[in-house]
Amino acid sequence: MRILIVGAGATGGYFGARLAQAGRDATFLVRPARAAQLAAGLHLISPHGNFSITPKLLTADRIETAFDIVLLTVKAFALDAALEDIAPAIGPETMILPVLNGMKHVDAISARFSAKTLIGGVCKIGATLDTEGRVVQLSPGHDLAYGEMSGAESARIAQLDAFMQNAGFDARLSRDITLDMWEKWVLLASLGGINCLMRGTIGQVEAAGGAAFASAFIDECAATATAEGHPPSAGFLTAIRALLTAKGAPMTSSMYRDLIAGNAVEAQQIIGDFFTRAKNHALATPLLGAANVHLSVYQNSRAR
Repeated sequence: MRILIVGAGATGGYFGARLAQAGRDATFLVRPARAAQLAAGLHLISPHGNFSITPKLLTADRIETAFDIVLLTVKAFALDAALEDIAPAIGPETMILPVLNGMKHVDAISARFSAKTLIGGVCKIGATLDTEGRVVQLSPGHDLAYGEMSGAESARIAQLDAFMQNAGFDARLSRDITLDMWEKWVLLASLGGINCLMRGTIGQVEAAGGAAFASAFIDECAATATAEGHPPSAGFLTAIRALLTAKGAPMTSSMYRDLIAGNAVEAQQIIGDFFTRAKNHALATPLLGAANVHLSVYQNSRAR
């Protein structure tokens, strides 16, 4: 099978490099500036060992054939442009596996290419690009889950699972990928909202007496997911409540790191869409609302 990784940033660069290192036929779709940067190789710095590869690169104007798998790893605000770029790579049997945040991308991909192309996906990795364009893994976890949105055990999902196994990261075929996606969204919205509103790490917020605030933010996100028909499991909520109120925890979200760096943030996809859904169900979510206003002010100021 041939896979096209859309984006060679922290997420795409990491999983794509692992797949290439494991001998899979992996090609990266990149912008010309990133292609120039990667001419000297794609370098990965990881707790599991550093390595470099010579990546196979494509720019959008050079796509000539369809791929079996398209792994979408772009930021959510870059989705529309990415869908136009990948159009020549989508054939009748192509599987599009997005690992974007939130759920808005599900409708966008289905509308552009049909729901048949879509595979549900969730990745969990802490990674960033350093000033030299190297992929730096910030913690040991590197999980990728995938599955049919319907939960079906199809022939194609079995083929995808075989392709992803033993590639240097933790790959998992999920029987309920939709719930996995919603639970990740609850986690990201809670973590991002806590970090961005309080401008600090989880440990800094807890040390300032913010544990009750963090727990209340989780409650608002969980209530919204439940109202949408996807209640997070009790075990999941217990785990993230402990995670997001832990003493001394250095944890921050990528949205917060982008905010501090003055970059564009996935505010609408992670926080704004959650808040809109809560309003549609007449839920009282003042913390989600405050985070939405806070990030909207930032984005508007940045645009000006």
